[in-house]
Amino acid sequence: MKKIGLFFGSFNPIHIGHLILANYILENSDMDELWFVVSPQNPFKNKKSLLTDHNRLDMVQLAVKNYPKMRASNVEFSLPKPSYTIDTLTYLKEKYPNYSFALIMGEDNLDSLPKWKNADYQIIVYPRTFEGEKKDSEYLQHENISMVNAPIIELSATEIRNMIKEGKNVRPMLPPEVFEYLDGSSFYK
Repeated sequence: MKKIGLFFGSFNPIHIGHLILANYILENSDMDELWFVVSPQNPFKNKKSLLTDHNRLDMVQLAVKNYPKMRASNVEFSLPKPSYTIDTLTYLKEKYPNYSFALIMGEDNLDSLPKWKNADYQIIVYPRTFEGEKKDSEYLQHENISMVNAPIIELSATEIRNMIKEGKNVRPMLPPEVFEYLDGSSFYK
């Protein structure tokens, strides 16, 4: 059975922190592939700084083209909005019955986990920096949840967007293909 890690996000834009984390998880787990699941724009939220779904998907496809074990996924584009992770996982399990899926999430999201304790898929948690005190989550005791000791990359897409808006150089923070995609465009300006 093929094991797929699902990394959900807006990827607005995808940056090297995302790739470093994805590569670390692939190299230090039993995952066969990692899919970047691009979250569609919530029709009920007006986020001017969010590029279109297809622009963000294009950037993820460009970023992962040289990584054979990574791929971009637009699975949520055709699902009802707003999309809920549990619905996406259910859909993927039906569509790919011979695959097993693991959800990849930041440690900062652990305590907001809904009542997924009885879910029959794995959750891989990567470390994040916290505002304030860090506490051990009860969820880390659950058999389907494992912590991966990935490096903490303090890069944020928000910061990158702000730097682009201010005309600052973001080339080292982005995969070269994504930098080229954005360079010369009016995106985030």
